[in-house]
Amino acid sequence: MTEDNKSFQIKEITKRDGRIVSFNVNKIADAIFKAAQAVGGDDKVLALALARDIERIIGEKFQLSKPTVENVQDLVEKTLIDRGHAKTAKAYILHRHTRSETRARRALILGEQHVGEEDHSFTNEALKILDRRYLMKDQLGNLKENPEGMLQRVANNIAKADKYYRKNSEQIAEISQQFYMILSKLYFLPNSPTLMNAGTNSQQLSACFVLPIEDNMRSIFGTLRDAAIIHQRGSGTGFAFSRLRSKGDPVQHHLGVASGPLAFLKVYDAALDVIKQGGVRPGANMAVLRVDHPDILRFIDSKRDKRSLKNFNISVAVTDRFMKSVEEDREYFLKNPRTSKYVGKLRAKDVFAVITQNAWKTGDPGLIFIDEINRKHPARHLGEIETTNQCGEAPLLPNEGCALGSIDVAKFVIGKDLDWEKLREVIQISVHFLDNVIDMNSYPKAKIEEQTKKTRKFGLGIMGFADMLFMLGIKYDSEEGLAIAEKLMSFFKDAVYEKSSQLAEERGVCPAWEGSDHEKAGRKMRNMSCISLSPTGTRSILANTTSGCEPAFALAFQRTVLSSNELITVNSVFEKVAKDRGFYSPELMRKLSLMGGVQHIKEVPKDVRDVFVTAQDIKPEWHIKMQATLQKHVDNSISKTVNFPRTAAIKDVEDAYMLAWKMKCKGLTIYRDGSYEDQVITIGDGM
Repeated sequence: MTEDNKSFQIKEITKRDGRIVSFNVNKIADAIFKAAQAVGGDDKVLALALARDIERIIGEKFQLSKPTVENVQDLVEKTLIDRGHAKTAKAYILHRHTRSETRARRALILGEQHVGEEDHSFTNEALKILDRRYLMKDQLGNLKENPEGMLQRVANNIAKADKYYRKNSEQIAEISQQFYMILSKLYFLPNSPTLMNAGTNSQQLSACFVLPIEDNMRSIFGTLRDAAIIHQRGSGTGFAFSRLRSKGDPVQHHLGVASGPLAFLKVYDAALDVIKQGGVRPGANMAVLRVDHPDILRFIDSKRDKRSLKNFNISVAVTDRFMKSVEEDREYFLKNPRTSKYVGKLRAKDVFAVITQNAWKTGDPGLIFIDEINRKHPARHLGEIETTNQCGEAPLLPNEGCALGSIDVAKFVIGKDLDWEKLREVIQISVHFLDNVIDMNSYPKAKIEEQTKKTRKFGLGIMGFADMLFMLGIKYDSEEGLAIAEKLMSFFKDAVYEKSSQLAEERGVCPAWEGSDHEKAGRKMRNMSCISLSPTGTRSILANTTSGCEPAFALAFQRTVLSSNELITVNSVFEKVAKDRGFYSPELMRKLSLMGGVQHIKEVPKDVRDVFVTAQDIKPEWHIKMQATLQKHVDNSISKTVNFPRTAAIKDVEDAYMLAWKMKCKGLTIYRDGSYEDQVITIGDGM
């Protein structure tokens, strides 16, 4: 700047929230350059020259007052148009309008006092979901709370359980503050029903329930009624249909014949679809049938048309005997559930082929390795587990419910390691939180409350695992990746069990402890099982992290939320690395949104490509190796999907299921990209 212009130099501007900050001409230059890039420009020198012109104009115009941010932006628009940069001006105006709409939306949800907080935890995408699903509203649909109020409502409500254990009001307030800390920093989030219902008239806090279906009409339709109530309050359900007699089997007292489990499964699907339309969120379901049920082939084929049973995941409960029969190409026996007598035989390999063909085509059925589940169940003395919750991560006894929660492990990365002590603290506060949920929960019926409080199971898990690996510079499908997974989950289990044992000393062991594996090991436990790795669909969006223990599906993708608008998401860790390493550009982000991954984008450095693998870059055997490694320290189960590319063969699916059984997984789901046109997460046409 020349001596003549010094008197016009601007030093400060006024922000929208009234704060006075230093004027920085480079910020104007950056904004102009980004707008130019959006329309194909790449001249940084010109952008800086235009910014200097704008600086001079501002100085002349505001010699006696401080300009506002809006004043500066108005002059940027005018200068770009006056200098003949109409396309860049249009891009700048569009970006400014979008930012303005975003600020208005944040002000509506957060309150005006929080709009200027650049470091606020929730992203704009998270705020949209909170507004549509979680924040309390009045009868006219007006917001009654902001996100801070929601988290405070949840923390206060769950802390109240400590009054049952002789804690005074000051201690309860301190516990509430601990809960609020882990929630507000998004270290930990509970399942959706807890966020939605804690401190409300509903107070149903568990995400999932397993309901029994016995072979009579009273049980079949009584369970459907219970399921409808559960879904109305925003939770999901798992069912075993294996006790129902097969189609055509005689019905006592008259000459009729049974409709079979598939007919009743369709009744459940239709009824729960109606509940879904008026519920707070779509409730998911799991239907399981044993592989030795006479109707197994009908069940396996039940979703082949891609239209049926839209409200259900389906899984086959396969036994070790069946899997060995597949290996050895032998027949296996079918058993009448009414009489427990053998009623026929099937070639195991043929049944396995039908399973894998359907899974290849539709993603269903998954497999549940029912013998492994029962072998590892610490409360085998209470009976046999027949099914899981709706996503497979919680094998439960009939009438058990389970509250879930997840810790974002990516938030504990410091340099090239984790803050292990901080992680231990958050894990143990989370255990306290989830044990309290069991007491604060409103159960749909007395039998469910009795069974749930007998075992006091919950499922604390992780999310952000893929982001954590990205930040540590570790490839998901590598020996180093398996090693950090082993270390993480071993630490996780030790910390969880330590806290549950402490609660057992303070509050008493759960009623199911006597006779359990924990008693045999000399370990007092408040909770019979404690760890589940769930899919964390919405939780991971709220925490702005990757889902569960899964690899990143893509580094940029479109996500369908609540069956409506699509959200375009770019992985924040990759975006930061791209900017830090200097290869970020809007053109690269556009290309990434079409391709999903970076393996074929040569402008991304090779060492970055090596680390930033996505689900479809990873071979199925590595998905399963990772799941098996994590499972060693997970006392419930894992919701994990092996993602296959469109080009995968049916033989690839067969190999994956067989390997998962051999590696002692408790279950497995596969999904081949493009199997459904309306899949929840999609990448662009360039894949």
